[in-house]
Amino acid sequence: MDREFFRMRGITKVYKMGDEDAVVLRGIDLDIQRGEYLSVLGPSGSGKSTLMNIIGCLDQPTEGEYALDGNRIEDLDELELARIRGSEIGFVFQNAQLLTRLDAQKNVELPLIYAGVRPKERERRAREMLSLVGLSDRMHHRPNQLSGGQQQRVAVARALVTNPTLLLADEPTGALDQRTGRQIMELFQQLSGEGRTIIMITHDLNIAKCARRVVHIIDGNLTEGEEATSP
Repeated sequence: MDREFFRMRGITKVYKMGDEDAVVLRGIDLDIQRGEYLSVLGPSGSGKSTLMNIIGCLDQPTEGEYALDGNRIEDLDELELARIRGSEIGFVFQNAQLLTRLDAQKNVELPLIYAGVRPKERERRAREMLSLVGLSDRMHHRPNQLSGGQQQRVAVARALVTNPTLLLADEPTGALDQRTGRQIMELFQQLSGEGRTIIMITHDLNIAKCARRVVHIIDGNLTEGEEATSP
């Protein structure tokens, strides 16, 4: 029997603020198909960062159900959650967060080191991912020898090197100029075209429209937006 790739039902998040409750997410329902490219669009304070943390298994909802690739997240212990974060989800953040003392290849190898992959295989897979993002000629450059866009491409390669089922991007162009941001969005569209499942969190409407589908989050409520028209 086929099972949905991503399913959220009634996701609520409440934080205790002294004697009061701060409701950040309000009963969110969301389904995503394998290979879909979705953006979650919302202003600061809308709840999108909290939603991202729950999607990425960095936080747990107060109420509701979340299943990722057949795994009911609320049923997993911390060890199993760590495994999913390390192998099933690739993270791309606003800042590339590269280690300055390591070259591009070694930065991309890091998740594989933590996963216990042997050196030769780590090197092969890191080189493959850097070629995929168009940096085959920059493998041995350190971050200070790379442009902002190139650094973010290294971060994307690092996120992909474990072959995750989901790529989760949090404001991936937020620290880039407009031209470089467009290049990163072109890369995401390429990855989407190859069948990768991508969820992008952003406050920028123009960036959100680069995805195939847009949902809006405001005051912790999620609503469907218009389907994007990007090629």
